Amino acid sequence: MEVILLERVEKLGAMGEVVTVKSGYARNFLLPQQKALRATKANLARFEAEREFLEARNAEARDRAAGEGAEIDGNSYVVIRKAGETGQLYGSVSSRDIVEAMNGAIKRNMVKLETPIKALGLHEVEIKLHAEVSAKVIINVARSEDEAERQAKGEDVIASQMAEDKADAEAGAAERAAIAAEMFDEDFVPETLDDEEAAADEESAPVAKAAEVEAPKNEEE
Repeated sequence: MEVILLERVEKLGAMGEVVTVKSGYARNFLLPQQKALRATKANLARFEAEREFLEARNAEARDRAAGEGAEIDGNSYVVIRKAGETGQLYGSVSSRDIVEAMNGAIKRNMVKLETPIKALGLHEVEIKLHAEVSAKVIINVARSEDEAERQAKGEDVIASQMAEDKADAEAGAAERAAIAAEMFDEDFVPETLDDEEAAADEESAPVAKAAEVEAPKNEEE
């Protein structure tokens, strides 16, 4: 379908240009959003007659979008989600979720998210407020408000958790090794005592033999 653009449309063209688009895109987006008209002779004449009004309307919309963009640009919004130990989400964060996190301050079609967010962390997302106006926001995806605060301060919570888990594992291994060493020492002590007792028996053996030898002499007397 051929349409005449009533404002600049990204990847299509500038105001007043006649472009060819898919019929569904025109009927579902361009025409109902008043971004274009069917490129008929009557509409081309209408556009030329209303060009000055349309340019003023577009400038007003651009200025309004610029003001809204200044309010949200650089802002951070928290989205709480469940995730595994590696940081992968059990699900994802979509453009709809971002709109909800921003309390409906924008429309869903303004969120430029090529693929849903599927991992914890800070994600920069473009918000297209107007054909000529964009803003960037940070979507802070975390498992809790505490994690979100730590991430906002620059901490890699997944790396921190892995380091903590490693430290716990090493501490546990050291504790088990200490217990095993203590058990080994306890088993070894009796063996040492046995050796000392054997040595003591050997030292006392000549004395016992001497007593046995002297005993018969006493009986003869």
